[in-house]
Amino acid sequence: MSVEVFQTFFAILAVVALAGAVVLLVALLLRGRAAWAAGIVEAVSPVALPLAWLVALVSTLGSLYFSEIADYLPCTLCWYQRIAMYPLAVILGIAAFRGDRAIRTYVVPLAAIGLVISTYHWLIERFPELEAGGTCSVVVPCTVPWFTELGFITLAFMAFSGFAFIIVANLLPRPQEL
Repeated sequence: MSVEVFQTFFAILAVVALAGAVVLLVALLLRGRAAWAAGIVEAVSPVALPLAWLVALVSTLGSLYFSEIADYLPCTLCWYQRIAMYPLAVILGIAAFRGDRAIRTYVVPLAAIGLVISTYHWLIERFPELEAGGTCSVVVPCTVPWFTELGFITLAFMAFSGFAFIIVANLLPRPQEL
C-alpha cells in the first residue's frame, strides 16, 4: 500500500477518535440529566481503558510508520508528542491487562501535556507566525506539515485527537462507580 493510503487511513482514525472524545465528553457532562448520555457512559465505561490503550498503541505505531517507513523526519514538537504518547501505550496496556483504572492519575496529566504540545504544533502549522522563536529547526521545521488530509488533518492533529480520546476515556467513571 502507498503512503497516501496510510495517510488517509490514519486521518480517518483521527477523526473517529476525536468524534469519540467529543461524544464521550458530552455524555459525561450530561449523564445526570439525560438518559441517553448516562447510557453511553454506562456502555463505554467498562471498555474505556482498553479503548484508550488501543488509541495509544495505534498512535505509537502510526508515528513509527511515518518516520521509519514513510521517512518523514519528526520535528522537535513531534518528538515531544512522542515522548508523551509512547509511554501511554505501555502504561495503558499494562493497566488494561490488569483492569487498573487507578492509573488515570498518571495518564491524564501525561496526555494533557501531549494535548497542549500537539495543539500548539497544529496552530503553528496553520499560523507560522505564532512559532515562539527557536522551538523548530531549520532542517525539519515544525511549521510545515508533511501532509494535510481533508484540508486540516496533519500529524499534529492526529496526535491531538489521540490525546483527547485518551484523556476523556480516562475521565469516565469506573464501572463500580456508576
